[in-house]
Amino acid sequence: MLSHILLVIAGLAILLAAGDLLVRGAVGLAAALRIPALLISLTIVAFGTSAPELVVTIQAVLSGNDGIALGNIIGSNIANILLVLGLPAIIYPVTTHVLGLRRHAVVMLIATGAFAAAAYWIGSINSMIGGGLFCGVVVYVTYMWVRAMSNAGAEPVIDEVEDYISEDSLSAKTVVFIIVGLVGLPLGAHLLVSNGSILAADLGIREEVIGLTIIAFGTSLPELATVIAAAFHKKSDVAIGGIIGSNIFNIFAVGGAAGLAGTAVFDAASLSLEMPVMIISALLLAAFVFTRRDIGRLAGAAMLLAYGGFIYWLGVTSGLS
Repeated sequence: MLSHILLVIAGLAILLAAGDLLVRGAVGLAAALRIPALLISLTIVAFGTSAPELVVTIQAVLSGNDGIALGNIIGSNIANILLVLGLPAIIYPVTTHVLGLRRHAVVMLIATGAFAAAAYWIGSINSMIGGGLFCGVVVYVTYMWVRAMSNAGAEPVIDEVEDYISEDSLSAKTVVFIIVGLVGLPLGAHLLVSNGSILAADLGIREEVIGLTIIAFGTSLPELATVIAAAFHKKSDVAIGGIIGSNIFNIFAVGGAAGLAGTAVFDAASLSLEMPVMIISALLLAAFVFTRRDIGRLAGAAMLLAYGGFIYWLGVTSGLS
């Protein structure tokens, strides 16, 4: 079992490093092609930061590990809200007074509703549902692209994007980043999924638990590090948009890819615990956005406790406690 745990950690490390290199390489290439920085932040970086979840989910579906695939999507969205926003809010309150944030929150709720409908009414993500979800991300990106090109309600570029854009544009390093990223992502995903499923079998737990905890937490680490750094610099206001965007891409792009790659069936246990938690988390975040209430230290602590309680209850129901 120890060897599989080490291979899961190695796969996760490769996955995150490859994803970061791919984003940096793609942004460098886009900058060399003179694509506006705002469009880079709205499309390339948004897709790139979801690349680990995307590749893991596709690999899991193709391998028949539906639990890991769907658990990764659900767990990442829960972690993004309760953990990635909750922990930094304790350091410095996260403001929701960000231009265009309400529009993105509406899209997040639509995406969450579509995903929940597929879970409860159909019970799976098939090619038809997957195609529909993926059309959602195409429409979303097209809308943002048109708004950015028309310069209407321009939205801020997050600090992380500025760091990426500051990299060299078209150079040998850019090409190497892209190649290493494209090779590393499927390699890391293979190690993560294959050993994660074996680990679940050894522990006698549902595959969803591995996807909801180890994989979801791991693939959310880059966002967590970015938002914590922003909180220490008292710039956490711009991070909330990235979290909402990540949740949208997780459902539309990653969920859509899961359906197009095959059929992923929801486990009955996940419909009674994980899905409701994901829905409630999305509604909670939307409530803060629509009412323009800051996520203060008390709310952040409550969100963090809720995430800890969720993980603990997963352990209890899986017989790990």
